[in-house]
Amino acid sequence: MTTSAISGIAIDAHDPRLVAGFWVAALRWEVLEDSDEIVSIGPADGQGPGIDVIAVPEAKTVKNRLHLDLRPDGGTQADEVDRLLALGATVADVGQGPDVTWVVLADPEGNEFCVLQRSVQEVAAAER
Repeated sequence: MTTSAISGIAIDAHDPRLVAGFWVAALRWEVLEDSDEIVSIGPADGQGPGIDVIAVPEAKTVKNRLHLDLRPDGGTQADEVDRLLALGATVADVGQGPDVTWVVLADPEGNEFCVLQRSVQEVAAAER
């Protein structure tokens, strides 16, 4: 049986280096390729899909239809939100209610993403 695997995730950006730089710092990844049109980033070990940040002429205008969910690794949700805000993220309102367990942020060009409540370690402990 044939199937597909995710090869990469693409993010459109007016300034690909700015957006890629944010995600490199946020995920502690590295730049794999860098041109005026596309900046490719990924984990240093090459495991898993990476992100291609692709130059587009227009600015973001509406809520993303697809977004990333980040899980804190080695800290709390509050610590991770603070770290991401210090890197240039902003708090985003996409209509989430006050009782949700995730925090919605946006990268420097407004692409929304969520920071989940349970850490990598909490999820691993629950699966044991």
